[in-house]
Amino acid sequence: MSKEPPPRISRRTLVTAVGVVSAATALPLPAVSAYAAEPAPPLRAPATTADGTNARPVVVPALQEWTGSTGSYRVDVGTRVVVDGPADRQLLALADTLTREIEEVTGVRIAAPRQGGARRGDIVLRVDPRAVHPRGGERYRHEGYALDVTAHRLTITAPGYRGAFYGTRSLLQILLQDDRRTRVPAGTAQDWPHYRLRGFMLDVGRRYFTPGFLRDYLRIMGWFKLNDLQLHLNDNEIQAPGGDWSKAYDAFRLRSEKSRWDGLAAEDGSYDRADWDSFEDTAAAHAVQLTPEIDAPAHSRSFVRFRPDIGLGGANSDHLDLGNPDTLTFMKEVFDEFAPWFRSPEVHYGADEYTGPEAHYRAYFNGMAAHLRETLKKRPRAWGSLSQLTDDPAAYDKNVTVHSWNNGWYGPQAAKRDGYTDLVNTNDGLLYIVPFATYYHPLGLDGRYLYDSWEPHVFPGKESLAPFDPVLRGAMSAVWNDLVHATYTEKDVHGLIEKTFGVLAQKMWSGAGAGMPYGEFTASMRRGALGPGLKVVGPTLAEPDQISFGADASASSSGDGTRPGGSTDGSPVTRWSSRQEREPWLTVDLGRMRGVGRVRLDWGQEFGRAYDIEVSGDGHEWRTVAERRGRQTPGRDELAFDAVHARYVRVRGRERRPARYTLWSVQVFDVPDLARGRTTTASSAETGHLGAELATDGDPGTRWASRYTDGEWIQVDLGAVHPVRRVLLDWEAAAGKDYDLQVSGDGSAWRTVAERRGRTTAGEDVVELSAPEQARYVRMQGRTRQSTYGYSLWRFEVRG
Repeated sequence: MSKEPPPRISRRTLVTAVGVVSAATALPLPAVSAYAAEPAPPLRAPATTADGTNARPVVVPALQEWTGSTGSYRVDVGTRVVVDGPADRQLLALADTLTREIEEVTGVRIAAPRQGGARRGDIVLRVDPRAVHPRGGERYRHEGYALDVTAHRLTITAPGYRGAFYGTRSLLQILLQDDRRTRVPAGTAQDWPHYRLRGFMLDVGRRYFTPGFLRDYLRIMGWFKLNDLQLHLNDNEIQAPGGDWSKAYDAFRLRSEKSRWDGLAAEDGSYDRADWDSFEDTAAAHAVQLTPEIDAPAHSRSFVRFRPDIGLGGANSDHLDLGNPDTLTFMKEVFDEFAPWFRSPEVHYGADEYTGPEAHYRAYFNGMAAHLRETLKKRPRAWGSLSQLTDDPAAYDKNVTVHSWNNGWYGPQAAKRDGYTDLVNTNDGLLYIVPFATYYHPLGLDGRYLYDSWEPHVFPGKESLAPFDPVLRGAMSAVWNDLVHATYTEKDVHGLIEKTFGVLAQKMWSGAGAGMPYGEFTASMRRGALGPGLKVVGPTLAEPDQISFGADASASSSGDGTRPGGSTDGSPVTRWSSRQEREPWLTVDLGRMRGVGRVRLDWGQEFGRAYDIEVSGDGHEWRTVAERRGRQTPGRDELAFDAVHARYVRVRGRERRPARYTLWSVQVFDVPDLARGRTTTASSAETGHLGAELATDGDPGTRWASRYTDGEWIQVDLGAVHPVRRVLLDWEAAAGKDYDLQVSGDGSAWRTVAERRGRTTAGEDVVELSAPEQARYVRMQGRTRQSTYGYSLWRFEVRG
């Protein structure tokens, strides 16, 4: 839980804070490189192994087993999704959904789905309860599947619906990794999860999230094969303003139609039965369990506001008075009212951080667990708190799933020793995001650490369990919206989550089985993004150096319900298509004059064969910087050229006859970062995992951190003298308050070219120099810090 902020954790990646951080024609810049438009790169065909068979295709999370064959299956207009075996409404609905999703992913409108009668070229969905796999065992039986691919048919076979659904996610991801988006390498995959519970918890009690956002997150979880969304449905401000709880923010998010509950639901947003049913329907279709959490007896201001007589010490409280017999009765009535909404076999009832008498707490813990289990037929889940709340853990109900959220409150070793046999790793130091706070992970989890060093059995300190310990059910990351008065949005929260959602899915499903370095893994995540079918949420992860992400776009025309912005929104499943016309074009507006050195196009099935890349400063006068003639295939085309200054970048067709264009994406890239991958040193590093080189490795999820002293510095050797015009310092919470930007030709004699004084936020600081400075070395020289911690940079970029 996130109630009282913890002390700063030694691995400070775990505890960070918020940071926000007139032209005519395009003007040439000094040449950064001698790039010219090069021939289109070869298509990415299915990768092969040394023996000539197909390598394991890239899926997030990675396939457990793969036996490659040769050749590939291809999706075309004659492809059908066929349900094999007895009619099953849920499987038929999946076939219908997959048909639409294939068009969304590939641009190919395949034939209508059908029941039975599979033929050559079809995609077959089959549920066979007899399907087994020796290594997968029980996990395979519940969620596993086989993917069998030949040149003539693709078959997904699973013991149940969940596995069949997951097989369709793998299929769609494989298509997205292919340049043509139509080929699946031939071979056979067997896939299943390592852990039963692979979850995510969202605090909607302290901040309202729209129903559309929650439905999209259920879709995203299914895309990554995460299977448990826990919604924390009530909570309140951590501290009462001036000690007056009537002035504190609180919310309970479920709204009953019954008049006796009028006034309990939050006025700034709540979910009625229709909303909840839509969540449950979406969850079921995407193989996710929706687990409700109603949190008491602490975090209970909403209940005390509704019933002042049950507050601990009176109405001015956010704790329930468990010594009052009416309290347990009331809370049972709350659960009784809403339990019929919940299709999940489990309900989380909170039960942490209570400050009242232990005997009263014990009676509530045990009484509510029994009520959920015996009366409501729900398995109870609770936050582990017994190390702090009792000296007699033996007196507590053991038939409760315990979320071990903090080693001090109730670590996994203590819970196991006390006889709990169903544990979930929700460790705060590793898995908590508190958006834009000054503790835990305010800017997102530490992706590289999670990828390289974490799996669900890993806890901080000496609390880790053995891998696959039978008492460990799985793991769950969490977002706690402690800052109830901050102005961030649900989109901002999504941006913090998205960075590591795929990493967490990988480590919960197949552990270290991805078989690729972290940088390659994150690139594959971007390629697959968040999947199809989203209505509200979109990708937030741009490619390194990309400056067109989310940019406005315009076009000569748009067809088939597409829009120009579909090529710049970062989603791999949105696109722009023109009408049939002479010289179709699409223009990207970068918003201001920028250095531009490279453009990447991702062509759909209707691709350009002859086209130019043009740039402009005002959108009227254009200059051609790259040409392409004679292109023969869809897929990616990357065009690099001598760097120019421009606001607008245009793809302009030069076809001899009318043509129709489809572009999945147009990505415009900045001039090269001169610091990337260069030798970087610093005055100190907080730990060996936070070295200076991580500020210049091109990964926005890794960082350098210094010792906790003023005057620390970091510098990069550019390898040769370059004109330096712009420097980006992307500060973590441990940011500089006063610092200088310095340059040097030899690394000994330094010259200050910019000063920053009185900075009070983290995030990006772009230092634009008035004129280029010739330098080989660039340094950030700290003077004073913003906090008691050191200096820490996610990115240190230098550009000409």
